[in-house]
Amino acid sequence: MLASIIENSKKIVIKIGSNTLANADGSINKEFLNALSDQVAGLIGKGKQIVLVSSGARIAGVATIGKWMRKADMHYKQALCAIGQVELMDAYRKVFAAHQIHVGQMLLTRDDFLDGSRTLNIRNTLFTLLDEGVVPIINENDTVSVEEIKIGDNDTLAALTTNLWNADLLILFSDIDGLYNRNPNEHHDATLIEEVEDIDQLLTTVEVGDTSDFGTGGIATKLEAAKKVNSYGIPMILANGKKERILDRLLSGTERATVFLPGHSTTGKEQIKTSPK
Repeated sequence: MLASIIENSKKIVIKIGSNTLANADGSINKEFLNALSDQVAGLIGKGKQIVLVSSGARIAGVATIGKWMRKADMHYKQALCAIGQVELMDAYRKVFAAHQIHVGQMLLTRDDFLDGSRTLNIRNTLFTLLDEGVVPIINENDTVSVEEIKIGDNDTLAALTTNLWNADLLILFSDIDGLYNRNPNEHHDATLIEEVEDIDQLLTTVEVGDTSDFGTGGIATKLEAAKKVNSYGIPMILANGKKERILDRLLSGTERATVFLPGHSTTGKEQIKTSPK
């Protein structure tokens, strides 16, 4: 099923989490980015359009400047993101340039999804970049975000982007194979749930754990992201981005993951001002 969903999807949003993107020391995993760009180039060669939603600015900032990691002050966090965003985009630029593909950066906040003129501008920019063969790379604008306008996690940002673009599929890369009935790091008998149609019912039977070390969202934010896109009739795949050439393996049907299919769950739908599909 995973392979057919990807094969039949032309417009795909791929979210890359911090734990997927970073090495153990917090530096950018260049090997992962090289493999990612190669796989995305392959999908583009098949006629697909790809939008990336990428975490990693703050940890890239920590790895670059080598200090302020423990600073809790918001100004330092925003400064780290300002530094890290340059490093992050430069890393993406280099790996995609090897495939003669340009990338474009879009930094957004929650307000951008709630204002009609802003959402129109986002859509126009996305369509223009994609029509010209450029891969948009979206992240939250952490250098200006405060609590009042902050989205908070890139799982949610990816879901909002998916709905705004009217994409065919959202793929979330994390550091787990998919959704388990309980934490697989703590329970050896944990079972991977490969297909979900009713998230609300599912929440009565699974254990939702804590956030990860680098990421701002745990499994709870991924379930909320699935609910958001499912409410627009869009499926979502949760897969282990740390596995070698995971996109190719999903497309070949040789990798297990969790697919959330539009079904009974309609709660969590974000009110986005956009034009009809």
